[in-house]
Amino acid sequence: MTTLPSQMTAIAIRAPGGPEVLTPELRPVPAPGAGEVLVKVAAAGVNRPDVMQRMGQYPPPPGAPDIPGLEIAGEVVACGSGVTRWKVGDKVMALVVGGGYAEYCLAHESHALPVPPGLSLVEAAAIPETFFTVWYNAFERGRLAAGETALIHGGTSGIGTTAIQLAKAFGARAIATAGTPEKCEACRKLGAEAAINYKTEDFVEATKKATGGRGVDLILDIVGGDYIERNYEAAAVEGRILQIAFQSSPRATVDFRRLMVKRLTHTGSTLRARAIADKAAIARAVEAKVLPLIAAGQVRPVIDSTFALREAAAAHARMDSSQHIGKIVLTL
Repeated sequence: MTTLPSQMTAIAIRAPGGPEVLTPELRPVPAPGAGEVLVKVAAAGVNRPDVMQRMGQYPPPPGAPDIPGLEIAGEVVACGSGVTRWKVGDKVMALVVGGGYAEYCLAHESHALPVPPGLSLVEAAAIPETFFTVWYNAFERGRLAAGETALIHGGTSGIGTTAIQLAKAFGARAIATAGTPEKCEACRKLGAEAAINYKTEDFVEATKKATGGRGVDLILDIVGGDYIERNYEAAAVEGRILQIAFQSSPRATVDFRRLMVKRLTHTGSTLRARAIADKAAIARAVEAKVLPLIAAGQVRPVIDSTFALREAAAAHARMDSSQHIGKIVLTL
C-alpha cells in the first residue's frame, strides 16, 4: 500500500474576482469517509459553475470543499468504509461536489464511473458534469425522443457540444446557436442540422425556417434573460424548455399567454446541491445509456484545450473569453 502524502497542491479562490484570484496553495489531503473514494486526480474539467464560484456568485453547498472543480478523472488511492464497487488502482471519472482542482479529491462511490476503453483521462474528466447535466435535462426531464427536434443554445460550450451529439445519437434532430461562423461550422461538424449565428440572425425566425414553421420540441437554454420569451416563440406546440443556466439574466418580462396557447413546459434544475441518491441515479442512467455510445466512438467529449493545474487562472481566462469550442481541462 502506497503511503499517501499529508499535503497536496490545490487551487484556492483568494477572494471573489477575475481569473487572477485563483492561486495554488498547500492543503491537507482529505480522508475518505463512509461510501467515499479518494482519487489521485489526473485531470479535472473546468465548468461555468466554477467561474461563478470564483466570482462569488455560486457558493459551495454546506459541507462541500471551498476548492472549485465539479468533475475529475484519475486513480482510486483509498476507499472509505462500506465502499464495494471500487478498489485501489481503479481508473474512474467522477462527479464531485467540489474540490476537483487539486492533486487529490474525494468522490462518493456511486458518483464515479469506469473510464470507457480507449478514452484518455483528459477526455474522461470532461464527461461527468456535462454528460450528467445533458442526460438528466434533455432526456429524463425533457423526454427528448427520436424524430423530435432540439434547439441547443451555446452549441459550442461543453454542454452544447455534448447535447448536439447525444440528440443525434438518440435519433433526434439538433439545431444549435453560436456566436461566430467558425463556431456554427463546429456545430454542424458535430451533427447539428442547422447552426444559427445569434449575432447576425434572429434565432426564432431561423428555427421556424429550419422546422418548416412548426418550431422545436425541446430547447436547452443556458442564457435566460430575453431568450426566455423568444424560446416560447421558437417552441412547437407541447414544447419543453429546460433552463440550466443564466448567462444573461435570471429575470425576464414574459408574455405567458404563449405558454398556455402552445401548452409549453418550462422547467429547470441544478445538479450540485442534489441529494447523493439523486446523483447516483443519474450516474447509473448515464452508465447504462451513454457510456456504450462513448465506448463505441459514436459520442466523444470535445476538448478545446488543456492547462496544468497551476495554470488554472489561464484556463479561466480562456473560458471568460468565450473563444473555446468544447471543454477546457486541467491536467496534473
